[in-house]
Amino acid sequence: MAGDGYKVDLSALDNVIKKLNAIIGDLGKANADTKHNTYLPPGALGASVAGQCTTSGSTSGGRFEEAEQLAAAHTEMKHYLEAVVDHLEGVMDDFGTKTKRAHGAYQDAEADTANAMHGADSTSTSSSSSGIGAGSSPGSMSGV
Repeated sequence: MAGDGYKVDLSALDNVIKKLNAIIGDLGKANADTKHNTYLPPGALGASVAGQCTTSGSTSGGRFEEAEQLAAAHTEMKHYLEAVVDHLEGVMDDFGTKTKRAHGAYQDAEADTANAMHGADSTSTSSSSSGIGAGSSPGSMSGV
């Protein structure tokens, strides 16, 4: 019956968690960049000035509508990118949390199986922290 079981490669799960940590770190930088490094100051693309030439060649003091449209499009795209990055962070965090739980559950099951095979007199190696390394903080996958 022992040959009919399955084996989970915990080191592969460890690698997934490490890669997720790197992705989450990159997303944190992307999040900061989309919020703080994409600022477009008013008038950066041009301003409406009295006496400015319009497309018809007259100097009627018209508005520079294209600059206003570009600024509005920039703001709209900035908000969209912020929402996308926030969503990706949420998905990666959820996937990471579930991966950590699976890793811990498999690690505990492996320890329980080893204890059952070696008898009840050996000390339990089952992790009460569900496979998360010592010193890691909740919400962080850096403990693996």
